[in-house]
Amino acid sequence: MIISPNQKTSSRRLFFALWPNETVRQMLAEIAGNIASHGGRSVPRQNFHVTLAFLGAVEPERRGCVETIAADISANMGANMGAQHFRLRLDRVGSFPRAGIIWSGASKTPSALLSLVRRLNSGLADCGLTLEKRPFKTHVTLFRKAGRVEDASHALVEWPVSDFCLVESSTLPGGARYRVLRRWPLR
Repeated sequence: MIISPNQKTSSRRLFFALWPNETVRQMLAEIAGNIASHGGRSVPRQNFHVTLAFLGAVEPERRGCVETIAADISANMGANMGAQHFRLRLDRVGSFPRAGIIWSGASKTPSALLSLVRRLNSGLADCGLTLEKRPFKTHVTLFRKAGRVEDASHALVEWPVSDFCLVESSTLPGGARYRVLRRWPLR
């Protein structure tokens, strides 16, 4: 696409994520229903995901670098790490009280997922992006503006992960809207 000098381009809020299938979404919605008494604003099930790397506002000229990093990781995952797709086992509920978030998470994060996050962060730094410094915590946000819940087990959600996505986040009056822009397979 050619952009004339008179056209304005704007950055887009982007992040990499694992995007669940409908079966996993339904199971997470049932878990959320079981803990709804803790209050907060429920996250719409179509917004359920695991954030791998939050990029923030990305200018159009950097998006090519971002997508190249993802394509390289996808093409080399199996060859370099012995990891193809993997299963994510969500089995805990907990909260980030200061952020007002209740989540579903994993007692043990698969090594393939940790490797994917490390490779994304390393590649994205090479694109000149400044990423969050917080350690990665595998979780799906179920409620926002919520109270605290004690960390506890919940019914196991087996999530077969076979790809990762680049997602655009838009803030609307009714809350966030996410749109998957592109997917890359885990080989």
